[in-house]
Formats: sequence, C-alpha cells, structure tokens
Amino acid sequence: MHDDLPMSYGSDAPHWYDIIAPEERERRTILSSDQCVIDGENFFIRGCLELPILDTGDVFVWGVWVSLSQKNFERADEVWYRPERINEPPYFGWFSTKIPVYPDTLNLKTWVHTLGLGQRPLIELEETDHPLSIEQRKGITLDRVREFAELLLHHYED
Repeated sequence: MHDDLPMSYGSDAPHWYDIIAPEERERRTILSSDQCVIDGENFFIRGCLELPILDTGDVFVWGVWVSLSQKNFERADEVWYRPERINEPPYFGWFSTKIPVYPDTLNLKTWVHTLGLGQRPLIELEETDHPLSIEQRKGITLDRVREFAELLLHHYED
C-alpha cells in the first residue's frame, strides 16, 4: 500500500522567478498558477512530468515549469480555453525547475504537449542520459518514490 506516500511534488514558480529579489517581483513579473512572464521577455508554462511507477499502473508526477518562446507562449495562451487545444502540436521548451533529487535539471530540452481543458500540459524530456530523462522513459519503483519523499523532507528541513 502507498496511500500515505506523496505521488507528486511541484514548484509554484520557475527557478528564474525564485532567484529574483522578492522586492522586485511585483515590478518585474506576472505569475499565475499556470503561467509566468519575467521582464516581459521570458515566458514560462507549468506542466506535469510523469514517471511511470513499475508494476502498479500509477504515475508519479513532478509539477514543473518550462520556458517557451514568446510565439509559442502566446499561442498556448490563445488556445488555453478552447477544446481544440488538444490538437496543438507540441511546443519546444527548456526545463526551468530545479529538482533537488537529481543532478542539475535546468535547461534540459523538452516538448510541451497540450492536453484537454482543465489539464496541465504534459512535459516530455528529450531522450538523453540525464537520470530524470531515463526515469521518464523507463519508469521507477515505489522504493524510488519513497526515496523522493525522504530526500525532499531532508532537503527542505535544511
């Protein structure tokens, strides 16, 4: 049983937002639960990176941010409330969330897949030898999910 085991973790903002001095954020940023714009020239969208959990049929979800080009960000915003958004081709982006249980995750290449209304986009990493990319392709065990919980608990206590 894994009822009490967290099956997702997420970030409320992209890394680049977090490193801006708090007193500058109101002037320099626009942040919602799904989108972020910094200095009118850096555009981010929030999505879900899923890791299949082997032998369970479940998935573990990292709630992450990806930077998009202005053109793709504006297109994603334009179709955000339209049912046909599910037909959008994936948008290229750069991973913009630090996940402390992995080696540096910033700027990994991604594809952002728009899903149906009310669903955050699905984030697909480019196939590389980065551990996060490997785990997205090959899956993880429940023991690995427990390891996430332990590592993150200690990371945020420090």
